[in-house]
Amino acid sequence: MEIAALKLNFAYWNYDRTRALTDGSVRIDGVDLTYRSDVIVSDIFERMVRQREFDVSELGLTFYLRTLDLDDPPFIAIPVFPNRFFRHASVFINKASGITSPQDLAGKTVGELLTYGHDAGVWAKGILADDFGLTPDRCRWIIGGTDRPQAPHDFIPQPHPANVDVAAAPAGKALGPMLESGEIDALFSAIVPQCMLKHSPKVGRLFEPYEPVEREYFARTAIFPIMHTVVIRKDVHQAHPGLALAIYKGFCEAKDVATKGYLGATMFQQAPTMIPWLSQLMDENRRLMGDDWWPYGVEANRKTVDTFLRYHFEQGLSKKRLTCEDIFVTELLAT
Repeated sequence: MEIAALKLNFAYWNYDRTRALTDGSVRIDGVDLTYRSDVIVSDIFERMVRQREFDVSELGLTFYLRTLDLDDPPFIAIPVFPNRFFRHASVFINKASGITSPQDLAGKTVGELLTYGHDAGVWAKGILADDFGLTPDRCRWIIGGTDRPQAPHDFIPQPHPANVDVAAAPAGKALGPMLESGEIDALFSAIVPQCMLKHSPKVGRLFEPYEPVEREYFARTAIFPIMHTVVIRKDVHQAHPGLALAIYKGFCEAKDVATKGYLGATMFQQAPTMIPWLSQLMDENRRLMGDDWWPYGVEANRKTVDTFLRYHFEQGLSKKRLTCEDIFVTELLAT
């Protein structure tokens, strides 16, 4: 007698590395998957954290870590990382602010996207502290929306050390226009502000050009910064032994489909995409980062995750210094 598949709601953004799960070309053993998404990925996070709406969900790494300080943490992560970016490019400056080096941020007023310590901000602050000696307490922080007025996220705790000056953006104000007008000196944001996209002469990036800086960073550290992970509701995980492994394998297989698609298209000079010289870019990236440039699993990512966990603690966002063993399901620690 055939056993019915377990019906589960999954939520994640529409990425190339997850698309094979979404369209059903990759199946998770024993699971009947219903896919959910949202226009903005942080809206998925809010729905998961507020309502526990999904069985399995993409979640920003800092959003997940903050839930571990709750009395009854509701989620457990699997070592799948659907979103990762180098973040030197995510620090924007007002060109009249006198900022020509990272050290010049000291004493400045800096905006940050919706959370003191959003994923991109945790990485940028940590890198600036490690590589340039600039710690967050040397800046004043304003939290708000990038291009439209938004209150800071209220569905997660927003801790910060007592010696760090943090305030919400003024009512009716957005950080991108404040950057362009000079009301703030710099902006840490995973979202590129419209003033940058429209090439305002008043704004720029702290690191320009940023690509050589980010490539040197990877060559020196072997860290490809992780932004998001995938979490399972604890009640679902506890009720279904073996489910975490099946989900992990499904995400790995979906990523492999995307990788093989890119590699297979090299013989056609990447004709399926509209990006010129993509084959050359892929060759450059593979020379630097290896053939598995977007790894899943604990061991291949331990240094990167441990670095984020250190930054999270040092920036006052975790109550204790966490390890991979604290945040991932036990049965996948050997991956």
